[in-house]
Amino acid sequence: MTTEFFVPMRKVPTVTHQQKQVTMRNSKPAFYEPAEVKTARSKLLAHLGKHVPAKPYTGPIRLIVKWCYPITGKHANGEWKTTKPDVDNAQKLLQDCMTALGFWKDDAQIASLIAEKFWARIPGIYIRIEEL
Repeated sequence: MTTEFFVPMRKVPTVTHQQKQVTMRNSKPAFYEPAEVKTARSKLLAHLGKHVPAKPYTGPIRLIVKWCYPITGKHANGEWKTTKPDVDNAQKLLQDCMTALGFWKDDAQIASLIAEKFWARIPGIYIRIEEL
């Protein structure tokens, strides 16, 4: 089984899972998501929800993700993006959303991960899931 799709997004999320905050409640630390992270999570869930496979992947998978950020400055279409967000941090929020939506049973099933980020004329996120 293979699932492949592109989610066009005028503004690709740049906040990451790593931006959770901590506060003290009853003398104990409590973690929470700032509004920007909640917004990014909601946006990802809404866009990804249209592409959930009929049955979740159950075995080992390869996940290929190409983050296509809108071109700014003097960057060219397809040029590698070497500025923030870090690709591994962006990946975590995406994978959490895909797990919550039921693309697979557990993101531990991702045995092979290819994640890249580019400047692109058409911004969005390309995703391919392959059974191994």
